[in-house]
Amino acid sequence: MPQFMISYLGGQQPASSEESQQRYLEYKQWLSSLGDTAVSPANPLKSTTTIHADGSVVNSSATSMSGFTIIEVDSMNAALVVARACPFLQIGGSLEVSELIPMS
Repeated sequence: MPQFMISYLGGQQPASSEESQQRYLEYKQWLSSLGDTAVSPANPLKSTTTIHADGSVVNSSATSMSGFTIIEVDSMNAALVVARACPFLQIGGSLEVSELIPMS
């Protein structure tokens, strides 16, 4: 069955620790609802460093990607249904859904 990566981009930072906790609970509930569909459910990113083609290194991200989830579903359409239910969209974030190419 194909695997898809849902990338988390942007989104508003929580205004308080209470809001942060609420968002985390909503996200955990969504991940839990995925069951076995979520192959690698929660993968937040930390301390991103970018290496450019000229060899220069910058201690920041070239994108606003903050993490990813890998799911296993029948098709891109099914992956989009899963992604559209993600609470990350409620905080102004965007999601990119990409099919992963199996490599041997």
